Amino acid sequence: MSICTRRCLFLLERCKNMKQLKQAHGQVITCGLGENSFALSRLLAFCSHPNLGSPIYGFKIFEQIQEPTICIFNTIIKCFLLKGEFNRITEIYKNMLKIGMYPDNYTLPYVLKACGRMKSRHLGELIHGQILKLGFLIDIFVGNTLIGFYTGFDNVEAAKSVFYEIPCNCVVSWTVLISGYAKRGDVYEARLIFDECLVKDRGVWGSMISCYVQNNCFKEGLKLFRQMQMSGIEPDEAILVSVLSACAHLGSLDIGIWIHRYVEKLRMSIKSVKLGTAFVDMYAKCGCLDIAEKVFDKMLQRDLICWNAMISGFAVNGNGLKALKLFNEMQSSRIRPDEVTFISMFTACSYAGITNEGLNLLNLMCNVYHIEPKGEHYGCIIDVLSRAGLVEEARKIVQNMPNSSVPSEEAIAWRALLSASGNHGLVDLAEAAAERIVKLERHSGAYVLLSNIYVAAGKHDNARRIRKKMKSQYIDKVPGCSSLEMNGVVHEFIAGEKTHPQLVQIHELLETINNQLDNSTHILHDSDH
Repeated sequence: MSICTRRCLFLLERCKNMKQLKQAHGQVITCGLGENSFALSRLLAFCSHPNLGSPIYGFKIFEQIQEPTICIFNTIIKCFLLKGEFNRITEIYKNMLKIGMYPDNYTLPYVLKACGRMKSRHLGELIHGQILKLGFLIDIFVGNTLIGFYTGFDNVEAAKSVFYEIPCNCVVSWTVLISGYAKRGDVYEARLIFDECLVKDRGVWGSMISCYVQNNCFKEGLKLFRQMQMSGIEPDEAILVSVLSACAHLGSLDIGIWIHRYVEKLRMSIKSVKLGTAFVDMYAKCGCLDIAEKVFDKMLQRDLICWNAMISGFAVNGNGLKALKLFNEMQSSRIRPDEVTFISMFTACSYAGITNEGLNLLNLMCNVYHIEPKGEHYGCIIDVLSRAGLVEEARKIVQNMPNSSVPSEEAIAWRALLSASGNHGLVDLAEAAAERIVKLERHSGAYVLLSNIYVAAGKHDNARRIRKKMKSQYIDKVPGCSSLEMNGVVHEFIAGEKTHPQLVQIHELLETINNQLDNSTHILHDSDH
């Protein structure tokens, strides 16, 4: 290799921006490397860089190549994939086939990913046909991408068929398939696949734990986490984030604290954005705002989700003024609030009783940040107004809100108005709200609330009529559910169910407490005479 060639290739590797690349491109041509596949692939590779490159310039280079190799084709396809120009990828792929060039195990995954991003299931199925024809299903990389493609379209049956057609599945295959079932919400099938996997790495364990947590099976997620530890697998950041989310939803503070100590033992950085945010959310939802705030303050970087977690923590724990202060700090830090931020802020104003601030925030949301309020936002605002006794103003807001294409969204606001009407004894308004809710969705909540309002107003006949209507239309009341943590174990109780293993002992203890209360009442009653 000549000195000129070595210098030229060295310059290509040292490029920091497109200006330098163009200069290096000039050197490539003057050194006689204009048709050199390696030099051209290096030029195209830089053009594919998501931040520094230019796919347009890369395509100009590509068009001038007389006989591009499969490596050149793959590089330009990857270039457009990283830049999100998926239609260009299909054009290049078609041209490649026209000139008699066959794809390899790099080309096919790139094109499949482009089909998935374009939501073109039909085109992806055609690529699947070519994969079978060319015999690439034995390639793990191609097979896993195909499984991921089908799960992206919620076609887990096709993904499963591909999975079992691959001669030798690796742990990635199991992970992708479990994740596919998780997206669909099919926890049972995901667990069957998980149990079938003989060699489980951290990714397989993590995908199943995440599946449980995503689908609100928090106790099962924590149980599986313990099993993973017993098998000798150390968790990564993603697994810990899932487990902390389960702790947050269950209010399992003891387990959350243990995980905090465990993370410190592993010398993992709690200051990272994802893990730090998970700890902030867990401590805030468990009512430990002081610890949540300490974790939040120590974090070196904070994204929008992190700010939202801390603001929501203050809001749901009734510290509206601190939530408002943090919201102002967030804006000063040039973090743009989103829909979730404003829901938390309206909740904070409701609990703190700061009605004017709530209305100001609604104006800020609509006219400054141009965020269209949804049912949840209207529901929160109605709660803010009703707590201040401004039910008439709340009614006007609900009646004037734009019609939503999603009936359940609109129903949220009407349910809030129904609740407000009941709290203030406005039976006529409650009836009108309930009537609107029933038109929007089939749900027992409106009937139950209206029935309770009738009872509170002394209209027992109307309450009985509502109950009969529920029975005649086969509308069942959703059973209440509560959970209690004792000694690191979460116990769940569902109204009407008798599944808890210690239910007999619990009833005996409750009966003993009731008898003692009755005796205390008799003693106090006798002492008054």
